[in-house]
Amino acid sequence: MKKLILLLLVCSHCLQGLCRQEMAPKSRSAVGSADFTLGEKEFLLNGKPFLIRAGEVHFPRIPRQYWDHRIKMLKAMGMNTVCIYLFWNLHEQEEGKFDFSGQRDVAAFVRLIQQNGMYCIVRPGPYACAEWDMGGLPWWLLKKKDLKVRSLQDTLFMQRSARYLMKVGQQLAPLQIQNGGPVIMVQVENEYGAFGSDAAYMEATRVNLRKAGFDKVQLMRCDWSSTFDKYETSPEVAVTLNFGAGSDVEKEFSKFKKMHPSAPLMCSEYWTGWFDNWGRPHETRSVESFIGSLKDMLDRRISFSLYMAHGGTTFGQWGGANSPPYSPMVTSYDYNAPIDEQGSPTDKFYAVRALMQNYLNPGEKIPAVPEPKPVITIPEFSFRQTSSLFDQLPPAHISDKIRTMEDLGQGWGRVMYRTRIDGSGVDRKLVVHDVHDWAAIFLNGRLIGKLDRRRNDHTITVPATPQVATLDILVEATGRVNFGEAIIDRKGITDSVMLEAGHEQQLLSRWQIYSFPVDYSFQADRKFVKRPASGPAWYKGSFRLSDTGDTFLDLSSWGKGMIWVNGYNIGRFWKIGPQQTVFVPGPWLKKGINEVLILDLEVPQKASIRGLAKPIIDKIVPDVSLLARKPGQLLELNGEQPISEGRFTEDKVWQEVLFKNEVKGRYFCFEALNSLLENDVTSSIAELQILGPGGKPVSTRKWKLIYADSEEVTSGNHAADRVYDLQESTYWQTESVSHKVTHPHQLVIDMGDLVPVTGMRYLPRTDKKKEGMIGNYRIYVKQEPFKF
Repeated sequence: MKKLILLLLVCSHCLQGLCRQEMAPKSRSAVGSADFTLGEKEFLLNGKPFLIRAGEVHFPRIPRQYWDHRIKMLKAMGMNTVCIYLFWNLHEQEEGKFDFSGQRDVAAFVRLIQQNGMYCIVRPGPYACAEWDMGGLPWWLLKKKDLKVRSLQDTLFMQRSARYLMKVGQQLAPLQIQNGGPVIMVQVENEYGAFGSDAAYMEATRVNLRKAGFDKVQLMRCDWSSTFDKYETSPEVAVTLNFGAGSDVEKEFSKFKKMHPSAPLMCSEYWTGWFDNWGRPHETRSVESFIGSLKDMLDRRISFSLYMAHGGTTFGQWGGANSPPYSPMVTSYDYNAPIDEQGSPTDKFYAVRALMQNYLNPGEKIPAVPEPKPVITIPEFSFRQTSSLFDQLPPAHISDKIRTMEDLGQGWGRVMYRTRIDGSGVDRKLVVHDVHDWAAIFLNGRLIGKLDRRRNDHTITVPATPQVATLDILVEATGRVNFGEAIIDRKGITDSVMLEAGHEQQLLSRWQIYSFPVDYSFQADRKFVKRPASGPAWYKGSFRLSDTGDTFLDLSSWGKGMIWVNGYNIGRFWKIGPQQTVFVPGPWLKKGINEVLILDLEVPQKASIRGLAKPIIDKIVPDVSLLARKPGQLLELNGEQPISEGRFTEDKVWQEVLFKNEVKGRYFCFEALNSLLENDVTSSIAELQILGPGGKPVSTRKWKLIYADSEEVTSGNHAADRVYDLQESTYWQTESVSHKVTHPHQLVIDMGDLVPVTGMRYLPRTDKKKEGMIGNYRIYVKQEPFKF
């Protein structure tokens, strides 16, 4: 690491003279009226070339008391601009009730940016993504049964999003740079090309932003290099691209420069790391790959924004999920970013700081690194007071049929469905369509099984019950999908519950439905007793402090649930990891007695907690295997006839295979026969699309990966279902350590329905490495399952 930093410093003085004159950011008192526009291959600040060196932070993921510290950390890393998202659902949690106060005071955050002599890029949505619940869209939209989002086809969505943008304009339009503020650009929507291609929708959103008061500021949009040309926008909207650490910068911008030869170049999200999912390995990106592509951009005077510069924490219920496959996000948003979750500098921070020294404007200096925030440890303390969930049920909603959380007017948390089932002398099968997202099933108060959406679980066995019995299905929402077409993601049980015995099916009805919201007041209203709990329960404990500071509460002995400290909803925990601790900011603690409430839907191994000085965010304790290949399973392709076979090229772009004739099938098998590199035994795929009529990709909503001969899930998070996670910077890779795993490598996908198939598209891994790039291949499509 030291060698890398010294190498970056060597050319500092000789590179200084190559940088063009730019206007350095000024403090609030000195900014005054100014302008920021698009020039010939340059952004212009007051008519002079300006290279944006931005870092993204999200003010809701940082305690307000630390906002100024995190902004100063960005400046000490060499940034001149702060990029921010707004989340619509944070500011309008109830329809028509807007809140921009306290922790939600975005205008105060932007004014702090200006006071620190920096500029600001605002990304208001209405859609954001950001691994945030429903991508920032409010849950109450889901009360509309035929809801369409990010579309002109839905009047409700367009009207409500326009109203929201108007409220944002009231907060931030006065802070446009032309009005004397620090806001130099405002984004229109977010990565729309990965969702749709309706230019009219994007134009309507642009118009709504202008009407909201952003009538002077430069507008922008961001997309990927593979999607930016799916639609057109107004010439007044700057087009920028997003890509990740280790990318080939020239290749990322090659098509863009041909289509927009005079446009400024900007990577609006340069992914410094990646987000973590429950039950999957902690994500990291190496310093070397990250710095390499960043230096490539600086050498080419390409503006950038580090996503994330500092991730922070997704406190409370705000964590989102990917789908398909369904994969919820952890509470920590550390992101392997240059500034870690607690706000401390990492090796990446110092590598960026050293690199930036070579690209400063004449007279510009990077300030000193701010003093770190104090960190404390807390001795282990026990929870002796409990409140059984079954002993204190809230008033029930009575319904003859299943209803979702949204139907009940509930945004987040847990919901329990109770009914009575007739007695039976034989075991029966309970079929639940569909659990969103995790459920514990109880018969007469006894746990009989669990269902997990991550595994597409639908059924469990109900043991014989000679008499009428009480059936309880306790469902936890672990985060709404924040990306792609699966974003319409209602919670609870979304369809029906059946009881099957042989050929007989019974639709269960006459439900009592109980809501358990996330509000602290609801948790604090429980009645506690001093006895151990044997099932889902709240736990109350406390600890005393003489001095406050940041800490990480160790929850590794607990099951699954949520934690509140001094009334603050800290977030979700789950024993499967990789996150085993939760970050508790010092300003949310106090001298004297501090209260902790925990709702655990399971039973903790040990009902105690301690506060650590360092987090545990990389420890997997899997409850089930998420590998696609079952032990001993081997795909049999002898006698099967491939639909197509051929060889891919070395180009790291989408490559298409079209069949001679359309075929109908449900099961799709891709087989990699060898690698383009000699002696390379691995295969990798960033994204795979199965094509239907007209070359249009088949919907992935019902896909399930049922076989992969090999997956690398120890040295990295390269599971096989990465091939259809809609994220081009992640990829499936076969095991690289074991030399016993060799070609051929196979993937088998169940598409869920019988569909017409005309071909496939394949995207190689998008970084600079060539390992795993596929040479020869075969493709099989069948109506019946493959043999194993």
